[in-house]
Amino acid sequence: MKESVYHRLLLLAFIFSFSLSPVWAQKNQLKNSRVLVYTKNGVGYVHDNIPSAVACIQELGAENKFTVDVSDDPAVFSEANLKKYTLLIFTSTNNDVFATDEQRVAFRRYIEAGGGFVGVHSVTGTERKWAWFKMMVGETFTWHANFQQFSLINIDPKHPAMEGIPSVWTKEDECYFGREMYPGIRVLMMHDVTTLDKKQSDLILKNAGTFGDYFPAVWYQNFQGGHVWVTTLGHAKADYQNPLYRKHLLQGIKFIANQQQGINYSKAFSTGKDDKLMVNDKL
Repeated sequence: MKESVYHRLLLLAFIFSFSLSPVWAQKNQLKNSRVLVYTKNGVGYVHDNIPSAVACIQELGAENKFTVDVSDDPAVFSEANLKKYTLLIFTSTNNDVFATDEQRVAFRRYIEAGGGFVGVHSVTGTERKWAWFKMMVGETFTWHANFQQFSLINIDPKHPAMEGIPSVWTKEDECYFGREMYPGIRVLMMHDVTTLDKKQSDLILKNAGTFGDYFPAVWYQNFQGGHVWVTTLGHAKADYQNPLYRKHLLQGIKFIANQQQGINYSKAFSTGKDDKLMVNDKL
């Protein structure tokens, strides 16, 4: 075989193999993007990890060349403001975090327009009276076991948000349980309930429900036009300086950024916070 033909075939083989690579592996849409970190809490328990989480995400932004805005003011939820963000990050938010239903509609329309959402730790306890929000997050909080060391299992190690995360990750945290699980979520990591302290076995049994020995801990979903990634991990302030947890959080943020195809409000259809879901392009 002539050398020029051989080189041509090698080039074609390279191009073909590259074209088969997963789409997410070819993108880094987080670079030069803008994210909003929202930290508002309603009446009730407020996590002391929030400043640590904010500082962590700001550091990740500086390291990975994306802009981080931070706010606890619900007035940021307007279409004019939200359209500039690749994704929104709710870190340890809890209870009611919007001041008006107009703000809730603006948030919902942002998701419908193709927006991204990352929820951290107690986000499942946010807006507990708003059914749509609970479906978007994927569950609503019921109870967590005492802060302790226990194990989590990485059940989708090839997913871009899970690469490099141990198959069994043993760490100190709060094992979160929930109800109203939305059927669309795709679980990436699960709590190994059998590794929890047996002193709370009655409460564990009650809250684990039909899940038994395992319960969702990290998941994602495409929801009503938007893209969602949630981790229930991250209770301790020290987590946000832990390299493995920072990797976990950054990969979730990157994954959602890489789903982004632009914010297009012509695709948003809701006029009220409790409008019906769009299913198979039908209301």
